[in-house]
Amino acid sequence: MDAVLVLNATYEPLNVVSVRRAVVLILKEKAELLEATQAQLRAEHFAMDVPLVIRLVRYVRIPRRLTLPLSRRTVLARDHYTCQYCGVQASKSSLTVDHVLPRWRGGKNTWDNVVTACVSCNQRKGGRTPVEAGLRLRSKPQQPRYVAIALLGIAPNKTAWSKYFSE
Repeated sequence: MDAVLVLNATYEPLNVVSVRRAVVLILKEKAELLEATQAQLRAEHFAMDVPLVIRLVRYVRIPRRLTLPLSRRTVLARDHYTCQYCGVQASKSSLTVDHVLPRWRGGKNTWDNVVTACVSCNQRKGGRTPVEAGLRLRSKPQQPRYVAIALLGIAPNKTAWSKYFSE
């Protein structure tokens, strides 16, 4: 109940803010409430649902050259903490980052060559490609379109947010 997803006027994810900041944006009419929890914030003559997702009224231009750094945390967040080979969702500590084309075979450390894998799938794959190991990727790895995905790695997992992120 402490994190709110902020969408641009075009419904593109921008940021994750506190409930307090979201309420201020709504009260100043800079944002509109899209989704809320069952809980309410109350004052003497006013009651408001606690926001989960808000949308800015005016479009905010995002510089497109802004790139997300490639790190273990951002790769795990991009893949929703799910093994890209078997589909198991596990804790951060039991997941690894795997190179689709192994580095010793010329694979680069880039967004389209790294995926999240559970320990058993990563060991099964070893220094081979997924095809050679008899594994299939669940989704094609690519650089995330939204910078806000980096913030989702530290924010609580909200199922109400998932529809605003196109893969």
